[in-house]
Amino acid sequence: MKDPKIVDIGDAPCNTEDLRSAFTRGMVEPLSSKGWPRWLVFGLAFLGLVYVLNPTFGIFELIPDNLPIIGNLDEGLAYFLMLLGLVELLEGGKKKGLD
Repeated sequence: MKDPKIVDIGDAPCNTEDLRSAFTRGMVEPLSSKGWPRWLVFGLAFLGLVYVLNPTFGIFELIPDNLPIIGNLDEGLAYFLMLLGLVELLEGGKKKGLD
């Protein structure tokens, strides 16, 4: 008879190293390999750079920074867009054999 306190959650996952390598591979894979035009990725990265430099100039702000926690989400998105642009710049040419 089964112990009612033990819950069966299924089999153990496959090798965790495979899962980690798949995750990191997805993080450094350029968006152009997923069908995005390179000019669009670079354009979004440039917009992210302009937005990050913008609070110094104070021209516009999507989400005011004085709102707790969510006030910094727009800057986080801008940094993420710049990261995608860097990945595209460094890894995008390798995928197409341009390097």
